[in-house]
Amino acid sequence: MGSDLRIEDIDVDGAVRDSAERTSFQLERDGDTRGGFLKKAGLAGGAVVGGGAILGGLVPGTALGADGADRPPKSFGKGDIGILNYALTLEYLEAEFYKEAKRNDDEGGGFITDKDTREFLEATVRDEKAHVKALKDVLGNKAAKKPNFDFRGTTSDQEKFQRTSFKLENAGVSAYLGQAYNIESKAVGKAALSIVTIEGRHAGLIGQILRGVDGIAPNGPFDQPLGAKRILRRVKKTGFIQNG
Repeated sequence: MGSDLRIEDIDVDGAVRDSAERTSFQLERDGDTRGGFLKKAGLAGGAVVGGGAILGGLVPGTALGADGADRPPKSFGKGDIGILNYALTLEYLEAEFYKEAKRNDDEGGGFITDKDTREFLEATVRDEKAHVKALKDVLGNKAAKKPNFDFRGTTSDQEKFQRTSFKLENAGVSAYLGQAYNIESKAVGKAALSIVTIEGRHAGLIGQILRGVDGIAPNGPFDQPLGAKRILRRVKKTGFIQNG
């Protein structure tokens, strides 16, 4: 993993390059539209990028542990393609959860009565939709298909919605951190960083809304990186994903 990496090593069928040419993975940052994100990062043109840990300097070694190095199953794809599809599947879960909650709140007369929770929902609907689009744009025809979901009543009850949101957002943070040492491409690393910080903001906000029941930072001063096996076991345990 310490050697230089070319786009050909992670892009089996040219899907990432094709998609980069097609969509340019646009990110909005402080009013600056960063079109051609992958091209600027040197990924789309097949340039050499440094391999290794993108977040190595940010996570204390004792905090990561062996579990954090656990890669997604091969069914997600090879290398960074697999990590991106793993992230996309988790983003599908979050995006559909918030989308359904918003629809239930709009059509059901407003099951969300707390003002802060309503504002949280408005933000997460927008953000998670954007995360899904960004990851799909990069992956192109390599993007994993969206599963079917059954959220088991958690999108029509305010307390269940709050607690489920807290678990999903914190799981998302742990999942991204858990793959930090596995990401080879700097472009993929930058994309992951731009998403994980938003997941952390979501987690902190819903933690504050719950007013200390679970806490803004339930793991203390360092977030807990988790490998794919543990994250996927947690997701499976919810019963939310009906196929895939």
